[in-house]
Amino acid sequence: MPRTAARAQAEPARSSRKRDQEVVVAAAKVFYERGYANATVQAVADELGILKGSLYHYIDTKEDLLFWVFEDVHADVERLLEKVSAAEDIDALERIALYVRLQVSHNLRDLQRMAIYYHELDRLGPERRASVVKWRRVHDRYLTGLIEEAQKAGLADDGMPAAMVANCVFATIIWPYRWYRGGSGRQADDVADACVAYIMRGISGGF
Repeated sequence: MPRTAARAQAEPARSSRKRDQEVVVAAAKVFYERGYANATVQAVADELGILKGSLYHYIDTKEDLLFWVFEDVHADVERLLEKVSAAEDIDALERIALYVRLQVSHNLRDLQRMAIYYHELDRLGPERRASVVKWRRVHDRYLTGLIEEAQKAGLADDGMPAAMVANCVFATIIWPYRWYRGGSGRQADDVADACVAYIMRGISGGF
């Protein structure tokens, strides 16, 4: 295919992806500020600076926008999981620490979308909600497996079931979205450091 023809095909695709991302960003901002229940498609259209009818070119319902936010967040956290899985020459306990640090740092730097991801799940219909739960279970299994590995290696306290410990870890990772209100990157790093230290002491039996 001539380069000019290939470029002509690629440009609309890039433009479409950019526009889709703009819609997700606008929806996340509106849902975060107003709450999903009180947000309207009109408010998202206003945020984008377009007519509501134009927004319906992309969606059928308001729930479509919410699910797009969930899909976007999922893509990001999957990349974090891949990064942890690809890390070399570290043991299970160090891998848990890396996972916690990356997740907390990401969450605090993306408060709007993460607040929606953790707070608005029940607003999705049953099929979509089941999809999100399935996505999350990949992380549940991964972290539980790491904890079991650390316990077997004598790196972690084996006095509690790994699945229960994993739930405690996730509670620590997730909860800051309820109280953290932003600040400098250093402040986010400090919170991540504190969460890692807290979790590592708990897993290793340091309390």
